[in-house]
Amino acid sequence: MNQLNPEGGSGSVVAVENLIKCYGEVRAVDDISFRVMRGEVFGMLGPNGAGKTTTVEIIEGLRTADSGNVSVLGLDVSRVPAKIKQRIGVQLQAPSLLPLLSVQEMLGLFGRFYRTRLQIDHLLELLSLTESRKTLVRNLSGGQQQRLSVALALVNDPDIAFLDEPTTGLDPQARRGLWTVIEEMRAKGKTIFLTTHYMEEAERLCDRVAVIDHGKIIALNSPSALIDSYFEETAIQFEMEPAPLQEDLTGLKGATSVAIEGSEVIVYSVDIPATMAAILAFAGERGMRGGLRNLSVRRATLEDVFLKLTGRRIRE
Repeated sequence: MNQLNPEGGSGSVVAVENLIKCYGEVRAVDDISFRVMRGEVFGMLGPNGAGKTTTVEIIEGLRTADSGNVSVLGLDVSRVPAKIKQRIGVQLQAPSLLPLLSVQEMLGLFGRFYRTRLQIDHLLELLSLTESRKTLVRNLSGGQQQRLSVALALVNDPDIAFLDEPTTGLDPQARRGLWTVIEEMRAKGKTIFLTTHYMEEAERLCDRVAVIDHGKIIALNSPSALIDSYFEETAIQFEMEPAPLQEDLTGLKGATSVAIEGSEVIVYSVDIPATMAAILAFAGERGMRGGLRNLSVRRATLEDVFLKLTGRRIRE
């Protein structure tokens, strides 16, 4: 077995080496290695079934790996999971909350599990739950339950917080409020391991992103570096009814690739004026000018990188 790095030796607080996890003949996690650095927001993106949840649960000590090494804060997850759990916070995508306890009681109960804990009033204010402190969990809205699950992950003032789709079900204002919480945690030197379906969220929050598909990490870098690495092109996005065939557009002047989903079309171009003119000419020649809507030009995004790497959108 390889020697695991001591905490802080290289600035990493999570070290994953040659991790493998199988379910029957399926390799859910297929020999992946990566590190999470102290004080960063590290994102893991992947479609359903890609292996990201299995990976995170092994790091958290909730699942056992078939082979490979995992250390968290310099501690071997397979040997001392209890010590690690005192120093990390975990927010699950589908938490099991006690319906007959109030918000305040839930936070108090979870706080008793740890040697170090934050003040309940601080957590309530941090997650905008002060007005709901006496509300029973069963009477909370979906968004309030989501904010409570994040508060429970932070109750022990963790060195590393694992947040699994933390803003799912939140309205835009609450989502941006949680972004601020995550950014404040990073400013205090905390580490956040984030899984998300929101590309805007990953681009804003994550210092680095690992893209995982079919159990393998297929790209890992900062969002801006990933975009620069995979795209020199600009994206032209529009809707067209009826939707064109992909081969009809790949030959347009300046176009390098095309993605079509339903009536939504994205053409990646290295020559925007030429490609725009070709799109308008194509629509005109086929009498489809009236079916061409919401034509816009934008820079490539992390969503485009994900689509290019995996051939599908993250929600598929």
